[in-house]
Amino acid sequence: MQRSALYVGHVMHHRLRPTAHRLRYRLFSLLLDLDEIDALTARLRWFSRGRFNVMAFYDRDYGDGGTRPLRAQAEALLAEAGLPHGGPIQLLTMPRLFGFAFNPLSVWFCHDRAGVLSAMIYEVNNTFGERHSYVLRASTEATGQVRHDATKRFHVSPFLPMAMTYAFRVRPPADKLEVAITASDDEGPVLFALHRAKRMALSDAALARVAMTHPLLTLKVVAGIGWEALRLWLKRVPVHHHPGTAPASPVTFSPSLPKGTNP
Repeated sequence: MQRSALYVGHVMHHRLRPTAHRLRYRLFSLLLDLDEIDALTARLRWFSRGRFNVMAFYDRDYGDGGTRPLRAQAEALLAEAGLPHGGPIQLLTMPRLFGFAFNPLSVWFCHDRAGVLSAMIYEVNNTFGERHSYVLRASTEATGQVRHDATKRFHVSPFLPMAMTYAFRVRPPADKLEVAITASDDEGPVLFALHRAKRMALSDAALARVAMTHPLLTLKVVAGIGWEALRLWLKRVPVHHHPGTAPASPVTFSPSLPKGTNP
């Protein structure tokens, strides 16, 4: 059974403090099994790997941006963290659309050799051209959800301070998926973000349909970031400037993991 799929849904951000603010917009993502990408390229007319198309996947847009295979990069991180690996690795991301992409967040679902979800990698990009990944252990609860926490290590929005923690609640990809993130400071939750989507089979017809119903999606993401920043500025939400340097390591490991570069 093909593990790659198309997910169509929406993302919502709800800011609680210091001023209430809410946004919601439609989007689609691809869930790409790293071992299936070449087969998808051969089968799909509107999807390519490493070359221009209506939708395209470029390996250098992820991981360390180098030439080492993405599976090898992900498994090296899992090995460093002491986590089981060797099974399917699926990447939830927006593809390049007509050559352009910007992914504020891409999520890697990493499985062990038995096919059990063992870890997740949250790969974050900011508008300064920087990238950072959070590697977290995944333990599925009886509800089917995965929950974990991380200390914020990477500057993303000028309207959020660095002294924050993230609480992740994820319903792994099936007929539906859900990724929820609560960003909190010492006084409690500041921002709640939620991505919900429904699964569709990957086909040329489905790709053509979302390309028409979500035209220039990736450009709209960047434009939307600027528009929402202007709205927050007009609401006099305090601005937190970039610290000037990126984190010493491009990866943050969960404090509960046996190895890592962060306390």
